[in-house]
Amino acid sequence: MIVFLLPSSGYDPTEAAVPWAALRDAGYDVRFATPDGRVALADRRLTDIGFSWLSPWLMTRRAELATYRELTEDPCFRAPLSYTEVDPAQLTGLFVPGGHAQGMRTLLEDTAAQRLFARVFLLGLPVGAVCHGVLLAARAKDPTTGRSVLHGRRTTALTSLLELTAWNLTRLWLGRYYRTYPATVQAEVTAALADPTHFLTGPSLPVRDTATRPDRGFTVRDGNYVSARWPGDCHRLAADYLALVRSHRGSPARSTTESGA
Repeated sequence: MIVFLLPSSGYDPTEAAVPWAALRDAGYDVRFATPDGRVALADRRLTDIGFSWLSPWLMTRRAELATYRELTEDPCFRAPLSYTEVDPAQLTGLFVPGGHAQGMRTLLEDTAAQRLFARVFLLGLPVGAVCHGVLLAARAKDPTTGRSVLHGRRTTALTSLLELTAWNLTRLWLGRYYRTYPATVQAEVTAALADPTHFLTGPSLPVRDTATRPDRGFTVRDGNYVSARWPGDCHRLAADYLALVRSHRGSPARSTTESGA
């Protein structure tokens, strides 16, 4: 069983749906967990409301939105667990999508979710995270050291360039929508690492990947953990996380790789 950790609302639909579809199509049992075991829907600005003239660039793309609509009809999605009901001993893996809306705080600041992530990560099970989802990894502590489980690992996440660009384009009417926290995601994640160079930003001009061109995306794998920056990396991330899940039992050795244009 692979569990996707979702907030009460406000996550990015692409970041949840594309990896979910890859795992579903490969025959894996995918479940969901939310703070209170209630159904959690994605950020409506990304699925329905839009961004005025910026919608073609910032809203969820048509193919990925269709996949998200399929996700919301999945029986397991309609009957999620709560974070506290997830038993790490029953898991095959764990995946954490991101998002900008304030509802993401119900996941990122939840101590039960942080403990669960740390336990699964330290068990060596396949773990994936993207965008703000990497903040949960940064905040998850190894109980033997008191440090983030990412201390000593390499990762990516939503870069400051991506975050601040979107914020500057929209802040006159959306305020802090694209600034979930005062510090950027990159700044907080980097502070949790053993070395600032362990945060990898990928190409300076990111290009969205697609189902037919996953090579345009950028991911970082370090051992049992794979991460990505934004929705534009999610086809690559889905393929890399699926490969990690498939190879888990046969490949215990740690390795670090980067994938992308």
